[in-house]
Amino acid sequence: MPNSDAPKWLRPLGQEVRMLPAGQWWDAVRVPLPTGTRILEHLGPHTGAVIEDGYGGVLYWLVPPGDAADWNLPPARILGPGSHLAVPPRHRTHAPGLHWRIPPTRTRHWTDPAHLHTALRRALP
Repeated sequence: MPNSDAPKWLRPLGQEVRMLPAGQWWDAVRVPLPTGTRILEHLGPHTGAVIEDGYGGVLYWLVPPGDAADWNLPPARILGPGSHLAVPPRHRTHAPGLHWRIPPTRTRHWTDPAHLHTALRRALP
C-alpha cells in the first residue's frame, strides 16, 4: 500500500493541499525561512517533518500538541488549537509553492520540542 508509511493523519494521500486543524495531531511552529534554515542546520538528523511555504518564505515544524504552547520566541509563531495549517500532499517535496522540505513518515513526523526549542534559541539573532 503506497501510503502505509504516512502518519495516520495524512492518510489517505490526496493530490491537493488540505487545511488541517492544529492542536489535534500536532501543533506547528512557524518560522521565517532564514531563521528556519539555521534551525535545520542546528537540528541536523534530529528534525522531524518540515513544511516549506516557498511563496510565503516560512518553514513549519510539527510538535506534539501543547508542547510549545508557552513558547515566546519571536519571530516564531505557535499554531495550536483554533489554528489551521495548509498541509501539502505527501508526494510534493519540491518547490515552487507549498511542499515538504522534510517529508513525514509514520514514525517520524514530530520534532522533539526540546531539540527544536534549543535550535530556535540558537538560530535567533
